[in-house]
Formats: sequence, C-alpha cells, structure tokens
Amino acid sequence: MRVYQTNEIKNIALLGSAGSGKTTLAESMLFGSGIIKRRGSVEAKNTVSDYFPVEQEYGYSVFPTVFHVEWNNKKLNIIDCPGSDDFVGGAITALNVTDQAVILINGQYGPEVGTQNNFRYTEKLKKPVIFLVNQLDSDKCDYDAVINTMKDIYGSKCVQIQYPVETGANFNEIIDVLLMKKYSWKAEGGMPIIEDIPEDQMEKAMELHRQLVEAAAENDDSLMEKFFEEEKLSEDELREGIRKGLVTRSIFPVFCVCAGEDKGVRRLMEFLGNVVPFVSEMPKIHNTRGEEVAPDAQGPTSLYFFKTGMEPHIGEVSYFKVMSGSVKSGDDLTNADRGSKERIGQLYACAGANRIAVDQLNAGDIGCTVKLKDVKTGNTLNGKDCEWRFDFIKYPNSKYSRAIKAVNSADTEKVMAALLKMRQEDPTWVVEQSKELRQTIVHGQGEFHLRTLKWRLENNEKLPVTFVEAKIPYRETITKQARADYRHKKQSGGAGQFGEVHLIVEPYAEGMPDPTVYKFNGQEFKMNIKSKEEIDLEWGGKLVFINSVVGGAIDLRFMPAILKGVLDCIEHGPLTGSYARDVRVVVYDGKMHPVDSNELSFTLAARHAFSQAFKAAGPKILEPIYDLEVYVPADYMGDVMSDLQGRRALIMGMDSEAGYQKLSAKIPLKELSSYSISLSSLTGGRASFTTKFSSYELVPNDLQTKLIEEHEAELANEEE
Repeated sequence: MRVYQTNEIKNIALLGSAGSGKTTLAESMLFGSGIIKRRGSVEAKNTVSDYFPVEQEYGYSVFPTVFHVEWNNKKLNIIDCPGSDDFVGGAITALNVTDQAVILINGQYGPEVGTQNNFRYTEKLKKPVIFLVNQLDSDKCDYDAVINTMKDIYGSKCVQIQYPVETGANFNEIIDVLLMKKYSWKAEGGMPIIEDIPEDQMEKAMELHRQLVEAAAENDDSLMEKFFEEEKLSEDELREGIRKGLVTRSIFPVFCVCAGEDKGVRRLMEFLGNVVPFVSEMPKIHNTRGEEVAPDAQGPTSLYFFKTGMEPHIGEVSYFKVMSGSVKSGDDLTNADRGSKERIGQLYACAGANRIAVDQLNAGDIGCTVKLKDVKTGNTLNGKDCEWRFDFIKYPNSKYSRAIKAVNSADTEKVMAALLKMRQEDPTWVVEQSKELRQTIVHGQGEFHLRTLKWRLENNEKLPVTFVEAKIPYRETITKQARADYRHKKQSGGAGQFGEVHLIVEPYAEGMPDPTVYKFNGQEFKMNIKSKEEIDLEWGGKLVFINSVVGGAIDLRFMPAILKGVLDCIEHGPLTGSYARDVRVVVYDGKMHPVDSNELSFTLAARHAFSQAFKAAGPKILEPIYDLEVYVPADYMGDVMSDLQGRRALIMGMDSEAGYQKLSAKIPLKELSSYSISLSSLTGGRASFTTKFSSYELVPNDLQTKLIEEHEAELANEEE
C-alpha cells in the first residue's frame, strides 16, 4: 500500500441508530474498494466491523471499528460506530478524530432518537454532516415522508443530492441531481448502469437541481454572483460550493443507498472522495496548552492514541491519529503523559479485524500498532523536541450504575484488573472503588452497556460476577443549634486518661457571621474566638472549627486532637453512617489534668460530645439530586411525565427541540437507579436522557425514618 499525503486523506465517522445498517454499509464499501473479496453479513457473523465475540453474541456493534478504503487515489479512513445510545462513547471518540460525519437514516422509520443524539454531538463538535437514507428496498419505506420529517427537524439545510424513483421491492433506480443522471442496478447490485434522466422524472429532477445549485452558491460570493448571472453552475463549481457548505455546516447533503443490496454505495464513495473536505481544510485541533496544531507532515511528530482494542492471540492493539509530522516503523517516541520511551514496531492501516502493513503514516492519517509497552487510551507519543499533549475528547456523564462483586471472593483482584483493562477499550465504563459506600461501583451509559461488560468478564475472562444496586451516597447535616459536654476518664493503675470537652454545634452556611453569644435554657454563653479553621470536606460542604476556650481550661496543644475526634464523627454520621457536612463546631470550655490528659483522651471526649450534640441538633439526611433532561417524542410525553412524578421528580420545564420534546427535571439519584430501563420500556427505545449532579437536598421525613431503621438493622447484623 502506498504512502498517502495529508491532502489525500479523509477521515469519516459512520453514525446512525441501531439497525440503520452501518455495519452492512461498511461491508459494501470495503467490497467496492477491493479490500475484501466478498461481503459478510451481521446474520452470518462474518463482518469486518463486528468481529468481537460479544458483538456476535448480541448481533450489535459494541466498539467503534476503524477501516479504510482506497478510492480515486484518496484514502478514506472510516470509523463504523455503534448505534445504541449505550455505546455512545464510540461515536464521540470517532467524531473527535474524524472530519466528516455520515449519518445513516433507516428508511423504514426516518430520524430516530439515536439520529438526534448523533446530530447533537456533530453540532457540539462543529463537524460536517451527510445524511444517508438506507433500506430503500423495504416495503415500509416512505421516502418522501422521511425527507419531510428531516426538513422539519434540520430545516432547509437538508438538500437532496439523490432521490429514488421507487421504494420497496421494486427499488433499483436513483436520480442523481448533482450529476443529473439516472443510476440503476441489476438484482445483484454493485456497479451501476448510468443513463440520462427519463422524461417523466425531468421536472422533479430539475427542481431539486435548482435547489441544490442555490444552496451551493450561498457558500461562496463568486459562485453566488455567477448563479445570479447564469442561473447555473458547472459540476466542479457545485462540488466546490457543497464542500464549503459542509465545512460551515450550512448544507447537509442527502444521499440514497440500499447497503444490503450494494446499490448506491460506489456513488457515495465517489462523493466522499471528491467533495468531502480534506483534513487540511478543517479547523485546527488545540493541544492542552491551547496551541493550534496543524496537520503538517513536515511538522514535529505527534500521535494521539484514541482507542485500545484487546484482541485474542494479539493482545493490545493501539489506534492513533497522526496529529502532526509523520511516523515510520522503528521510530523512537516519548509518551508525554507517562514519561516512558516507546519504539514503534510495525505500522498498520486498519481494516477491522484485518490490518495492512504500511511503511509510513503522515499527518492527518489514522493507523494502529501492536506491542507497545506503556500506552493507554488518551496518551500522546511525541518525537524529539516536542512536548504536546491532547485531551479534546469529553465523554458524557454515566446514566446507570451497579455495584459489582466477584462470585468467588478470591477473584476480587482479578476482576479489578480486568475492569481497568476493559476501560481502556471503552472509557465510558467508569470504575469506582467507593470507600464511603464500601462497594466497587461500575458506571455506564445504560443497562445493556453494563450487561455487555458482565458478559465479557464471564465469557472472555472466566470471572463470574454479580451486580447489585449501588448504595446512595447520602449526607447528614443539622438544622438547629445544640450544646453537649463529655468527660473521658479512665484509670488503670499507672498513668490514666482524662479529657473534658464542652462544645456547641450549629448548621453552617457560606458567609454567616462569627458567633458572639449563644443561649441555651436561659443560660448565656459568650464567645471569645481564639482561632478558626474552615475545612473543605472532600465529599462536599464544610466543617468550620472554632476554638473559643478562655483561661487555659484546655491547652492549645490538645486542639488538633479535639478536631480529629470531630472529623472522625463527621466521616461516620450518627444517623446512617454517611458523611456529614455543613456544620460549625465551637469548643468553648473543658477541663484537663496535669498528668493524665493526652491527645487520645481529648479525641475520645470530642467524639462523644460531638455525637451527642449532633443528635440533639435536629439532624437531617440529605440526598443527591440530579438535573435530568429527557428527549422524548411528543406521543410519549404524558407517560414519561407521569413516570417522573412517581419518582419524586420536580418538572422544571418543557421545550421543543429538533422534532422532539425536551423535558427538564430535578430527580433524586435513588430514583434514577433503573430509569434507563423504564424509559426504554415506556417509549419503545425512542427516548434518551442526560443527567448531571445538581445539589444535596433534605429527604422527606418518612424516607429518613426508613433509612435510619435500615442502618440500625445493618449495624445489628454486623455485631452478630
């Protein structure tokens, strides 16, 4: 395979809802370009893209697959992304390292929730979009209805390049209004027969051609001028106008294919090769220092590793994009993230499970290598005198969490090692060892996402595991002032223990004034502040610790020990054992013994005094509240709202966005535990949602009572 220059390389992400036909299209593209000798199928489990056992088990793409095709002396690097929202990490990774999105639309259903999600990501990342209506051979396909829906959602930017003469069983002709030709196919598909447009289609074709010329001319002043003068543009001018419109996202061309029958695929590749922007025409990526990095083959060598695949018999396969310079087999590079040295072994152009050895890859190109010593997903390898790093891929927050446990406790370490290894393949699998909850928690994008993880652990690693609902990280706080004192006294022959602490606790709020006087049961306590510490607690909120002891009742050297006793209690709240927060503690008096007082005595005295005062200060449990956004078709809005109200959610607002309703709400984390399953069941998988932590709020009294009872029962069990 020859070495391609930066201006001959195009990087494309293949997106679409589950079942839209991306993997089938990828097969037709590989077959059409001669990379494979025959087309595989999802049903036969022999496709280039879905080659992992878990993908073959479920009949679903789980990982993004990188492949390339050579077409008209251009190299098209294509990443086939999973369609399910559970595996959105693959689509986000792909969009960040490519320059063009091709979004497949299932001709049977039109734009679906997955389509909308993908489009939102392209919008966020400012990537050009081409729409591709697939499955035109289905009897359920109503092409005109699909186009009308797309125009409703995406507006006049949706411009048809092609339309089918018929859909359903008789589909075998497409009118191309860019080239103004009719494409038809024999039953086996493949190479098209290209003819003039028949008379009965000419009027429709001319009208769509006029719309296309108009849309293309809008993106270039000189083309606009020519259009006004002559009302037409040449084929090359049209291409130029479309290319500029793609870069600025002012045009979304619409193509037609039937990937299953290999009809329209070669014409699509021709367009991708001739019209889609090159790497060099896209906005520059910035490194972590905010510097622009141009894809220049003459620049310093810098490779960004965006994906790691674990393959049987091979081990780690590391996929990278050449951000700058060029790379050859045998090059010595430095890992900017880990400081280690790496020698690049054999370089490959990607073709799914197959790899084609190459001598060199230039800036803008995508490739892979094997047997690197210490390179993880997200790392950068640099050549001499280059210290760039990149972190431009941002993944969405998790939506579904479960605590994971090895069936055999002896396998616990092996399970952790396997989880960390798997996270390299899919960064949206997040592993958390929670000291607070005493659980190992795996977070993912949905139930199916975690089910896939479990399948791989059990089938690939032979490590049986169980999932249980993750505990909720509640917080405890107080609602009023309280006072307590405690004397710790212990005598055991030699030196004894003695410490006495008098303290006041109250709720803390940012900006509240320092205390001057407290009243309890008619008695007044004046404060004379000696020192104040504000401690930002690692779990959120604050502890403010004030020393107001006068007259040397407690030596200053014992104050750290008293603070330690308070912090011990803060870490294990008295109601549920959860972390406490937003408390002000004022130590105002106490006693010590000239011989028997020591740090331990005051730590224990403070612990007991604080615990007593906390319980008397109207203690309350707080729960985490999340901002929730649900994207749902209007037909299901009522059901979704009813379900949310049953989950103690507070509806904040509704809005219409791109053909879908957007519902905003605040919802307790506990109620989100199985929300992805419930929403999918309510809407037939046609809705999606995002979450983001908002705040901690008081739990209702009945729930508080229940949580305290559960905690007490748990403690009783532990004692037994």
